[in-house]
Amino acid sequence: MTVTTPILPALPTSPVTLTAPALVAPNLIIGDAAIEVNGLERKFGDFVAVDRIQFRVEHGEVFGFLGPNGAGKSTTIKMLCTLLKPTAGAARVNSFDVATEPGRVRESIGIIFQDYSLDDRITALENLRFHCMIYHVPRRERETRIREMLEMVNLTDRANDRVRQFSGGMKRRLEIARGLLHHPAVLFLDEPTVGLDPQTRQNIWEHIHELRKREGITIFMTTHYMDEAENCDRIAIIDHAHVIALDTPAVLKANVGGDVVRVRTADNARALEALITDFGLAPIEENGTIRFEVTAGDAFVPQLITRLPVTVQSVDIARPTLNDVFLDLTGRAIREEGAEGNSRLRDALRRRGGRA
Repeated sequence: MTVTTPILPALPTSPVTLTAPALVAPNLIIGDAAIEVNGLERKFGDFVAVDRIQFRVEHGEVFGFLGPNGAGKSTTIKMLCTLLKPTAGAARVNSFDVATEPGRVRESIGIIFQDYSLDDRITALENLRFHCMIYHVPRRERETRIREMLEMVNLTDRANDRVRQFSGGMKRRLEIARGLLHHPAVLFLDEPTVGLDPQTRQNIWEHIHELRKREGITIFMTTHYMDEAENCDRIAIIDHAHVIALDTPAVLKANVGGDVVRVRTADNARALEALITDFGLAPIEENGTIRFEVTAGDAFVPQLITRLPVTVQSVDIARPTLNDVFLDLTGRAIREEGAEGNSRLRDALRRRGGRA
């Protein structure tokens, strides 16, 4: 039997909105929490990947890090999981310091990485048994825990199949099962459903909510999928290495203000000017469509069509989404960022002779 050494071997032994960059408050961390972060920073040469962020995650909470590629999400999660050392600041996971007690941190967490880390040359059952062994799960409990986890992710009938025969969704479910075998207090999910179809993503989230209810664990996840972030109790929006807002999805969306109206006109330049000067609005043009917020969209649109000096080709009125929140805070849609942040990080590492 061939096995692959896991990435993390076992080692012995009230909502608030924040605005960057003034985020460092030495007295932020008070009392017990699942995760406590204060002034955490990570630099790669002269590139600042994470810039003095702070937050706390309560026990049993589903906490989300929402932001574009390159914003600092994965760097943060790697520091919290002790895969990267912070340049400055402090963080505690399950009351253990990530810098001075990395072994205790690793023993108490589970991790599902963005990239698959299963050994696809062996069976699902062999992957889980190997994980139990390296995390010192008591021998008398191993088979019971494995059976329970396989049942939870609906993979009991595929236990003896090689992982290379699994679909992407099945592999992700198996990784979730593996991450829970040693009963972690905190489960880290780094882009847990990236690349999966919407139905599979929904199924995986049903499993995640079930295990949270059943095991009472804390879940810390990163994502750039807006609909996926709706599963969180609270969300920290991170952009260009800063946490720019932190609250519940409902409060973040309420802060946008009113309805979101999107219009397409025959002359967007003239329409933008009129919306600013005649209506007193702050419109944004995105992908050929003009977007703005008003208190009552259904009452405003008839006035808009009558008074706007250009032909209105289409109108859409909707309640604010998390994408609107991000657009409102940053002036751009989350997916416009692409891999810009990752490119800047690679350039910084290349100058140092390192690798991204």
